[in-house]
Amino acid sequence: MDAGSAGMLITLLLLSILCFLAWRIDKKRSQLPPGPAPWPILGNLWQKDILPLYKTYEKLSSTYGPIFTVWLGPKPAVVLCGYEVVKDALVGHSEEFGGRPKIPLLMKLSNDYGFVSNNEKKWRELRRFTLSTLRDFGMGKSSMSQRVQQEAQHLVEMLAKLEGKSFEPLKMFRHAVANVICSVVFGSRYSYSATALLDLLNIIENYTNFFLSPVATVYNTFPNIMNHLPGQHKKVLTECEKLKDYIREKIELHKLSLDPSCPRDYIDCFLMKAEREKSSLENMYSNEDLVMSVLNLFGAGTLTTSNTLVFFLLILAKYPHIQAKIQEEIDAVVGTSRAPSAEDKLRMPYTNAVIHELQRFRKTRIENFPRMTTQDVMFRGYTIPKNTAVIPVFSSVHMDPTQWENPKEVNPHHFLDEKGKFRKREAFMAFSAGKRMCPGEALARIKLFLFLTTLLQSFTFQLAIEYKEMDLFSLWLEIERRAIPAKFFALQRTVPS
Repeated sequence: MDAGSAGMLITLLLLSILCFLAWRIDKKRSQLPPGPAPWPILGNLWQKDILPLYKTYEKLSSTYGPIFTVWLGPKPAVVLCGYEVVKDALVGHSEEFGGRPKIPLLMKLSNDYGFVSNNEKKWRELRRFTLSTLRDFGMGKSSMSQRVQQEAQHLVEMLAKLEGKSFEPLKMFRHAVANVICSVVFGSRYSYSATALLDLLNIIENYTNFFLSPVATVYNTFPNIMNHLPGQHKKVLTECEKLKDYIREKIELHKLSLDPSCPRDYIDCFLMKAEREKSSLENMYSNEDLVMSVLNLFGAGTLTTSNTLVFFLLILAKYPHIQAKIQEEIDAVVGTSRAPSAEDKLRMPYTNAVIHELQRFRKTRIENFPRMTTQDVMFRGYTIPKNTAVIPVFSSVHMDPTQWENPKEVNPHHFLDEKGKFRKREAFMAFSAGKRMCPGEALARIKLFLFLTTLLQSFTFQLAIEYKEMDLFSLWLEIERRAIPAKFFALQRTVPS
């Protein structure tokens, strides 16, 4: 066979494969909600104006409706938009939409250990154990509030030493928030000069930023190919192994000094539970399950809360009248002779409303952490097959004009009634909804309230940089990924007695 004939055969073979893949996708598409037409193999991955969804969901839902399908490579993902649809799925059909698909990047990190396991029984058991243990160590109680208060005061002391000089809050705030988690998980806090904690936080930040990136979507779509290619995924996963080794060292030290009559922290409680369950055939409390559970507590409990606090400062510096009104409420309810406490929140409706409003206003990037249907489900006129990835767009809930009076404006009155009292809103889903709600919600709420009020009791925050004109969320994304610095002045307040 000559070269020309061989080339022709190879071309025909490739065309046949592409035609087959296109036919298979078209067959699947006919059974799913409508959506933008995918390319063979790549799906919608590199199509303009499709991904990321937090930027495009409005346009796509106006074209295809509140339920539509996008293709991450050859696999479909059903996207849910708007309060009614998301609530109906996650709350009204919580079991049917309560699964979690295998996420290759997460599986590569966890090896399916810990309370992010895809083993439904293990996930339920370790989640229940973790929530119970966190409650035992004060989550939602005064003892946890005291831990947060103490750390917030350390942060105030750090800022006071700056004497009004500009500072970047990201690392400082992450260290402070991480210390709250460290006290629960490791039984101790770290000095602000401790490089060990900073190194751990950098590892978590690098992994999280990569996990939320478009490249991670490609990795999760084609893991078998990506695992054989060089790139950032190799670096972040190697770094995470160092973090896991550090946690293993901590666990071994805990084993040597464990006193079952007086558990000091989450690790001690897990080791005691593992001893009681060692005869179990299922072995849900292995050493590696502990390593991954600690890593997830440490990561999820640090980065999200500290980033949210910096986002709060950015908005409050942009809207100084809101910042001033919070301070008026702090002065009236707390004064200057003591630190704010968790009990004060009930008497501070405006501050509570601002915290909720800023969480609502902040968009989230969620394509890489979808839900999954656990069975074939008939949902709002569509039959969605079992094991289909489902992406609820919470930003669409928080910007739903049927639920919010001025969704695209920062407006604390979204959470205040006509008498100025705080009001809950069902369309507030900052911690998700339904079966997979964030297990650390109670602790996150305490941290956000106490850190913010303690900081604003002592300081007024102003931007130290004139940022170019861009919308607030775009500005925040640039700050979050360290493309531009977030610099503030913390000006000491003088409150008349």
